[in-house]
Amino acid sequence: MPDPRQMRASDADREKVAQVLQQAHGEGRLDLHELDERLAAVYAAKTYGELVPLTADLGVSGPSVMPMPLQQSLPANRIGGTPGSTVSFAFWSGVERRGEWVVPPTHTAVAFMGGVELDLTRARFAEGETTINAYALMGAVEIIVPEDITVRVDGIGFMGAFEDATHKGAPTIPGGPVVRITGFAMMGAVEVKRPKKKKLKGHKYDELEG
Repeated sequence: MPDPRQMRASDADREKVAQVLQQAHGEGRLDLHELDERLAAVYAAKTYGELVPLTADLGVSGPSVMPMPLQQSLPANRIGGTPGSTVSFAFWSGVERRGEWVVPPTHTAVAFMGGVELDLTRARFAEGETTINAYALMGAVEIIVPEDITVRVDGIGFMGAFEDATHKGAPTIPGGPVVRITGFAMMGAVEVKRPKKKKLKGHKYDELEG
């Protein structure tokens, strides 16, 4: 089993450490100069091991700052297989990709006065890192990314919206697939979000946004 300290840290991990440092500054345990230095180190950190020393003298227990990788086989099972189509194109129509499909290393989704939905909840990935190029031109592209996948969103909206709502989800699992979503939305919308969650209420399931 690999040393957890050598595992790659996610954006959520770095943000958690940054919050601890900011709280310590508010309590007077770090001055402003020390805070700036440590925050710079946080956002430059690549592994859990680099994050731990930044809070070691603040009386914060290690696990709360350095989450251990979850022992699940799901990430490994998600990678591999024969890749499917590299393009999803909707023109005055709708296209959906869901279920057990294999996402190629690069997939392009284009919605021109139409809609494209890419549901990665049960998908597999041909490689560990995937790039999805999403373009919404007077249309909409919706990409659903489950919580065991690390997602990075850096698209641009012009008279439209390129929205990342995945920060509301739980921390991702280190070692799992990484999906980068980029592209452009003009007079349209690209939305990246987590799957809807279900909770039991009485004898019925109510769906809540993740």
